[in-house]
Amino acid sequence: MNRQLTLLFAALEALLVVAIGIAIPLVPLTLLWGIHYGLAIDWTVFWRAAVDIWLVGHGTDITVVLDPAVTKSLGLAAAGTPVTITIALLGFSLLTVLLGVRAGRRVAETSHVILGTVASLAMFGASSFVVTLSALVPIARPSLWQGALLPTLVFAIGLLIGSQVVTTKSRAVGPVRRWILGWPAHVRTMVATSLRGGALAAAGLLTLASIVTVLAIVTSYAEIISLYEALHTEVLGGVAVTLGQIALLPNIIVWAASWLIGPGFAIGAGSTVSPLATSLGPIPAIPVFGALPTGDFAFGFAGILAPVIVGFLIAAVLGPRISGELRRRELAIVALGIGVTAAALIGLLVWASAGSAGPGRLADVGPQPLVVMAWAFVEFSVAAGLGLLASTRPDKANDGFTQR
Repeated sequence: MNRQLTLLFAALEALLVVAIGIAIPLVPLTLLWGIHYGLAIDWTVFWRAAVDIWLVGHGTDITVVLDPAVTKSLGLAAAGTPVTITIALLGFSLLTVLLGVRAGRRVAETSHVILGTVASLAMFGASSFVVTLSALVPIARPSLWQGALLPTLVFAIGLLIGSQVVTTKSRAVGPVRRWILGWPAHVRTMVATSLRGGALAAAGLLTLASIVTVLAIVTSYAEIISLYEALHTEVLGGVAVTLGQIALLPNIIVWAASWLIGPGFAIGAGSTVSPLATSLGPIPAIPVFGALPTGDFAFGFAGILAPVIVGFLIAAVLGPRISGELRRRELAIVALGIGVTAAALIGLLVWASAGSAGPGRLADVGPQPLVVMAWAFVEFSVAAGLGLLASTRPDKANDGFTQR
């Protein structure tokens, strides 16, 4: 494939990802425009709403000026006071990453990988900038630089993962890999085990959090249905609410992971949901929030064992692979590396999942990233250390001060 075709192909791949992401909220909003409002309202209002939803899904801040009637009915601050939405609907980010992986794999199969990757990122960034520019109105104004940059960064993650998958399969050795191969063997083992163990530990905890979320939804089915009925939405409105909750579901899974770690999360300022204590005030009328616990668990502290068990098992599985290669002090460094990696990954997701979701109490929604990271680091590091000691045979010949 020549350069011109590669450029065109990569650009179209990026444009398709943007189009799919915006189309998800735009289609039901357009149906609402045609069926409920009878085409009486300017369609660009719904276009801007869809773009805002897509941008919020990638962490872009939206500054909203509430209508006077809304602020009066809710007893909020005076009309005209701007409210900044900073929480990200991670379902859109997850979709962009997955589509980016697909695009990266397809671009990596061309004969001009670097050129195609740059073209794809450039088109995605330009498209994000243009759609953000189209949504700039005084009543709801997204951050222009964030709208251009943040979705592009999310897409870049998927694009690079997809490209790396193809490169790994082809066994190509790039400059970075050649540099890593030049490290001492024991350093490569320590770094690789730390990164692999931390990533697996974070993934394992998120898997458990997904199971906990599903069980909470299933066991609270009656409460969720009651909240749906209280909204008095028609079929189309119910579909829109459901799509919004699907976009919020990755956030809820991350919050459940924070619950398992210990600090928990908040649904509004002054509230807390954790294994040790639950205190909820007024919460948004979102049906899935019917699955939130309403009281303290007698054995809620047992949830904190989840990251400890996950960290121990991951280290116990990886331990035999490095048995005899490292000294005890190096095993301790690996355990700390696993803790740092897992805490960093979970902390990044927690940071993305939390923020301001509205005025008043809703200015504080989600977990506290630094607190969750600190708890996760301690729990995973200690558990990984125990798992490595239980499953490895340290290099006793070099356990003292002998140089390698």
